[in-house]
Amino acid sequence: MNTSRRKFLQTAALGAAALGLKADPLGFPIGCQTWPVRDVLAKDFDGTLKLLAGMGYQRIEMCSPLGYAKGGYGPLVGIKASDMKERIQAAGLGCESCHFQYRELQENLDDRIAFAKELGLKQMVLSTFGLQADASMSDWSQAAHNLNKIAEQIHKAGLQAGFHNHNFEFHEIDGVLVYDNLMSEFDPKLIKMQFQVSVIAHGYEAATYFNKYPGRFLSIHLQDWNPDQKKEVAIGQGIVNWKKTFEAAKTGGAKNYFVELEMPDLQPSEQYLKTLKT
Repeated sequence: MNTSRRKFLQTAALGAAALGLKADPLGFPIGCQTWPVRDVLAKDFDGTLKLLAGMGYQRIEMCSPLGYAKGGYGPLVGIKASDMKERIQAAGLGCESCHFQYRELQENLDDRIAFAKELGLKQMVLSTFGLQADASMSDWSQAAHNLNKIAEQIHKAGLQAGFHNHNFEFHEIDGVLVYDNLMSEFDPKLIKMQFQVSVIAHGYEAATYFNKYPGRFLSIHLQDWNPDQKKEVAIGQGIVNWKKTFEAAKTGGAKNYFVELEMPDLQPSEQYLKTLKT
């Protein structure tokens, strides 16, 4: 390496340090999902954003206030997306991803895409199909087919569609795991997956699926699990092998990640993640 290039890299590193940037896992800013803090977020939007930023978080993932109006985001419905973007940025945060409900994407897609673009999103993630517990595999396949059509329009708008799993997708129907069936039904160019790590509570490791389906993942929702207490705990305090998870996430193609835990677990999770090296 020549002297001028070495000096440039050293200067860049010092500049990053001065800006408070950290070498986080995957090289991405540490993010958190707003769902667990939705009640305080709805009561004090600006104050909660500043609180999250003060903990060290650099990105948030929103839930569509319109789609989640009855789930706690109702007070935020009246905020214009452009104003929401400005207030998020004013707190020192960024927002590239948001969860949407199936119905709002089915019934009001053009408006939802417009909202996403105004908010400055890169990713529109479907949180769940909301199928009944006794849904057949053909029901899941039909829902996947419907999402392919929705995702095609999202793609044409210059955004990436995603799908977020819960525990529902990790059960078998006639010997086939629902998650594997969805992976066979989704158009891999149009739909990328957001993996919820908490399914480790049922014996499924995120790393397994990142390696099984390379390049098919968009992002990760982080939770850790304590099998003795049978509850989610702060990142680094449970049984998840995080180095293995993040290393495999590179193969999976993940572009960002979000801690999804209650407020008391957010600070210790951020502190663990900022020191984790893969």
